[in-house]
Amino acid sequence: MSNQSLYVYNEAMQSIIARFKYRGDYVLASIFADDVRRMTLAAACDLICAVPLPPTRLAERRFNQSEALIEAAGLAHVSLISRSESDKQSKKSRMERVNATQTFYPIGDAAGKSVLVIDDIYTTGATIRLVAKALMEAGASSVKSITIARSGS
Repeated sequence: MSNQSLYVYNEAMQSIIARFKYRGDYVLASIFADDVRRMTLAAACDLICAVPLPPTRLAERRFNQSEALIEAAGLAHVSLISRSESDKQSKKSRMERVNATQTFYPIGDAAGKSVLVIDDIYTTGATIRLVAKALMEAGASSVKSITIARSGS
């Protein structure tokens, strides 16, 4: 499981992602489009998958930021996993994130396929690891991820 990130998650990037993710400034996805497209093509995977949101969070935001990044880059994606309701990762401590229980479940077939997961932020890697586990249960041969920003800690 490898992750590549476009940027370091610093104060400036935190502000941009917060505007995009929590204030619904969907147009900000377009500023990342060229880099997401370039990195996705370089990853050379069979399928692209967004990290799903819990249903209540999707209803609150009215969009999935991971899907928005993929769509802004002009790429096709498939729904291979679902997510149960859970507490927000941003409200958990580092230890709680590392010890997170599975909240992702396979809903599609990825048999023998390499899958690229797109998400916004990589902090502890817990979300990506749980997503990868669910994708492997769906039959994926390998899983890679691309995130917009990665925490230095």
